[in-house]
Amino acid sequence: MNLAFIKIGVIDVIDILLVAFLMYQIYMLIRGTIASYIFITIITFYVVWLLVKDSMLLLGSILGQIIGVGAIAIIVVFQPELRRFLIMFSSRYLPRVGISIDNLFYRAASGTPVVNFNAIIKACSNLSGERTGALIVLQRTSPMDAYSNTGEHIDARTTSRLLEAIFNRTSPLHDGAVIINRDKIQAAACILPLSDNYKLPEQFGLRHRAAVGLSEQTDALVIVISEETGDISLAEAGSARKMDIKALHSRLEREFSNVREKKFFIFDPVKRSI
Repeated sequence: MNLAFIKIGVIDVIDILLVAFLMYQIYMLIRGTIASYIFITIITFYVVWLLVKDSMLLLGSILGQIIGVGAIAIIVVFQPELRRFLIMFSSRYLPRVGISIDNLFYRAASGTPVVNFNAIIKACSNLSGERTGALIVLQRTSPMDAYSNTGEHIDARTTSRLLEAIFNRTSPLHDGAVIINRDKIQAAACILPLSDNYKLPEQFGLRHRAAVGLSEQTDALVIVISEETGDISLAEAGSARKMDIKALHSRLEREFSNVREKKFFIFDPVKRSI
């Protein structure tokens, strides 16, 4: 077979790599969910249509009509997955190249770290030792207003004593999630979306499934403390793993130690801190 007529240039290689990267990200996004079976079914329909469209006119016409409205169907069926993909892309890759609204309107200022992760670590250590269940959301770039509005608005400075008081078994706010935004506890007793990933471990209860569910839809870090065992887990990017208090401290320090308060530098003439 003579393949001399095939010419592959740099643009073709880039095109192939980009498609491969996109397909890999889609696979990572939907693996372990019911959406993976729907995606395989759609691919199967498309392959069959390519094979029969020239030889079996009637079947090819029917499949062609189905595929013709396939784009709309994909948007409807995969709406949660598409949203998660856009969130994942914007939170993982855009910040690496310095593209963000904050970079346009704010500047970093010196001072203490915005997120008081030391208070969070102290509270987690005490809650874990007492086997008190907890669910703590640490906001990064994804907005949390839709979830914080489901709970009780607090807007108080993050302290270990306040976190421990909220998750105390006798507290009316203990059943739900605490959302922390910068140095403030924004809300408590918040309702989080549950993950539909059927591959999660059987020992995962509602707290763990809620933590994974939120991490699937946003870029937040979610700390879970088991009420049964006192084990600490950290949910991120659709998965959760158990870690000790030292590993958690190292992870939060790495994530938030360089996060500084930001100040207006374009529209605020007096440069008020936000």
